[in-house]
Amino acid sequence: MLKLSRRGLMLVLSSPSGAGKTSVSRELLKTEPELALSVSWTTRPARPGEVDGDHYHFVDHDQFHDMVVAGEFLEYAKVFGHYYGTPRAPAEQALAAGKDILFDIDWQGTQQLAQTARSDLASIFILPPSWNELERRLHKRAQDTEEAVQYRMSRAHEEISHWAEYDYVLVNDGFEQTVLDVKAVLHAERLHRKRQLGLPEFIKRLEQ
Repeated sequence: MLKLSRRGLMLVLSSPSGAGKTSVSRELLKTEPELALSVSWTTRPARPGEVDGDHYHFVDHDQFHDMVVAGEFLEYAKVFGHYYGTPRAPAEQALAAGKDILFDIDWQGTQQLAQTARSDLASIFILPPSWNELERRLHKRAQDTEEAVQYRMSRAHEEISHWAEYDYVLVNDGFEQTVLDVKAVLHAERLHRKRQLGLPEFIKRLEQ
């Protein structure tokens, strides 16, 4: 069976904290072998169980600033008081090799990717089914203080206001269905005409 070569894509998942993007991302990475997570650099401290180089590359503010000045990031943003950035070189190498990259980033990073690499980008914004459910999920995670939960709730309003900047918008009212919907987007985007690198040559052979 003929399989055309293709360029990889950057799949962005964004959502307010607690809406489900991290859980969806983990499931995608378990079941989509051609998809790899972009490991960001960050100035925030590592959380219990996080491994440097696996979950994030943890650096101080001075090193992060030097990387920004050197143009080593495809995008970077300040989120909840800490900086996060996507390294440029590994992403460009993966795309050229036909590998897909998953980005768990916010609207600021998505805007920057859209400016620098729009043709490689497919972006999805995940919404909670209600404000009450969003708050319940934040409490259920038991990762934050009550003050932190309320701060994340207040930030959710701003984050959701950027929904129209995304290619796809999903309501996470059920985890399994949301995963299926994200996979449908991923599979369709892989088949997009602009990513089929060998298609012009194949068409020419058909016409001979």
